[in-house]
Amino acid sequence: MRLPTLCALTALWLPGIALTVAQGAPRVLAPEDYLKFADVSSPQVAPDGTAVAYIVTTVDRAADEARGAVWLVKWDGSEARQLTRSGDASQPRFSPDGRFLSYVSTSAADSKAQIWILDLRGGEARQVAHLTGDVAGYEWSPDGKRLVLSMSDAGADGGDKTPHPIVIDTFHFKQDVDGYLTSRSRKHLYLVDVVSGALTALTTAPEYNDDLPAWSPDGKLIAYVSNHGKEPEQTGVDEIYLIEARAGAVPRRLAQVFSPNHQRLAFSPDGNRISLLQGLEPRLNAYIMDRLAIVDVSDGRLRPLTDRLDRAVAAPVFSSDGQSISILVEDDGSFYPARVSVATGEVERLVQGTVTVHDESAAAGHTAVLSSGDTQAVEIFALENNRLRKLTSHNDALLAELRFGAVEDIRFKSKDGTEIHGNLVKPPDYVPGRKYPMILWIHGGPNGQDQHELVPESYCPPLERQLLAGQGYVMLAVNYRGSTGRGAKFAQSIAADWGHKEVEDLLAGVDYAVRAGIADPARLGIGGWSYGGILTDYTIAHDGRFKAAISGAGSGNQTGMWGVDEYALQYNNELGPPWKSAELYMKVSYPLFHADRIHTPTLFMGGDKDFNVPIAGGEQMYQALRTLGVPTRLVIYPGQNHLFTRPSFLKDRAERYIAWYRQYLPASP
Repeated sequence: MRLPTLCALTALWLPGIALTVAQGAPRVLAPEDYLKFADVSSPQVAPDGTAVAYIVTTVDRAADEARGAVWLVKWDGSEARQLTRSGDASQPRFSPDGRFLSYVSTSAADSKAQIWILDLRGGEARQVAHLTGDVAGYEWSPDGKRLVLSMSDAGADGGDKTPHPIVIDTFHFKQDVDGYLTSRSRKHLYLVDVVSGALTALTTAPEYNDDLPAWSPDGKLIAYVSNHGKEPEQTGVDEIYLIEARAGAVPRRLAQVFSPNHQRLAFSPDGNRISLLQGLEPRLNAYIMDRLAIVDVSDGRLRPLTDRLDRAVAAPVFSSDGQSISILVEDDGSFYPARVSVATGEVERLVQGTVTVHDESAAAGHTAVLSSGDTQAVEIFALENNRLRKLTSHNDALLAELRFGAVEDIRFKSKDGTEIHGNLVKPPDYVPGRKYPMILWIHGGPNGQDQHELVPESYCPPLERQLLAGQGYVMLAVNYRGSTGRGAKFAQSIAADWGHKEVEDLLAGVDYAVRAGIADPARLGIGGWSYGGILTDYTIAHDGRFKAAISGAGSGNQTGMWGVDEYALQYNNELGPPWKSAELYMKVSYPLFHADRIHTPTLFMGGDKDFNVPIAGGEQMYQALRTLGVPTRLVIYPGQNHLFTRPSFLKDRAERYIAWYRQYLPASP
């Protein structure tokens, strides 16, 4: 299963493919517009609530890469200004008194990311300390005198450029982007004196991974996530530890929970409780259902708060009085902000209607969020009086030029009667009553959902659907079983049964569009990335009606992925190891072992550094179709992980998307 990841901003350029429109007239989305989108992220509200710091990532065309800069916008939205202009900045944080703004960035003199502090009263940013490892995260102490950071030694080579053997002795030994994992990849906690830059190790045991530190309000304690068990990577458990903020302190285990997918720890304002997220047992952990809980600092008593909600939650933030916790709730095509009562667990939805909120930050009674919609790119919004007020406009000029296809929510029954939800994206010049060529574009995960957003990301579907809709295709999105947003039973219904109910749901969506007179049954295409690529392989091995397919970062032989991708914990717990479950592995690997049923021309794609769904998955399917004489092609992108980051490769990939469909599924009859 392929866990969703926040994608990096990317850029595309498709010469000769964009539709021609009259100069000055509203036009459809063109591939070159990807170069103009700004990726807005990481909101941080100032301690006094008067401003919000955030990151804006744009494309450096000359360097062929995306780079982030720190921006600051006033709370009334009257002024937004750029604070950094070099390096690649991330993780902005205000000092507790609001005088300083810190961030992580590279510099011209040092490619290793360092922590920098900018005095908001004026002057140049200064580097806090010389760090030789890779910084994963950091937080200011309540008195503003120290930072706690989590850092690994994986990038500390001491100037030795000679390659050395990679010695592996851990169960979880590879991770996309990070590469092969060794003892040096484990993170540990350090204290940094803000004035002197002195670095003090807080946790040092080389056999443990220590991460996600959070300060107590009095600055005496730090909570963090680790696991001190004998085989910690095989348990699927987060252990929550407390340690005094001084060298030589001994950590105390406070609690343990099944590992969620996006853990976040935070102390209550009185320091007596810690909010955290709970996941599911390893057999079901891939079907994201993170739940909010609080734990008492005194005795480790754990109390669930959102178990009755039956929806995944994220980004918990304590209110200033400690009586409630703000969360984001994933629900049936939306991601909405809500408030949870600490006393009762009652959940109050804060914004009604269709909304997609990606992140949030709060201080001094002010809450800022990231939000987007079908025709609204991600920007910073203020959450006030149960409404969203727009604060930034980095993408407004571009959006004003564009004409998007209408997005229509749909509901239909699957083969066994289960109600399935999704949406259709129609061409901007859609004519009712006309039958169109249609592409079923499948979201990854399977956890996650197709929701109402417009995100310029490297494999997330919304912008790709609008791009292809502009080329004359109706685009179908289906939140098949396994998707989140519809509760635990819906998500977990595909456990150990991959490629079955999802395919039935996808084909039912195609049948719905055909019955409605929208899709031409003789002109159907399919495609997707990650689990969307895997489901493409499953579907074309099951049904021959598709004229063209694109399988990005997919696989058709799950037996061949065991021990090769990064999901050994899931395989062993959900399917069992291959020597105990050979028949089951064959069942979920039917695209390769029944490749002779595939007749759809298929384009396979992926990055050669992808440890999430390794390129071997595409190579095997390509070799099978090549052997069978089915039109096929394999495109491998050097140096790319699961999510592409090099703009020139994004350009090439998009060109191939459109060219492949044009060849085998022309938009005109």
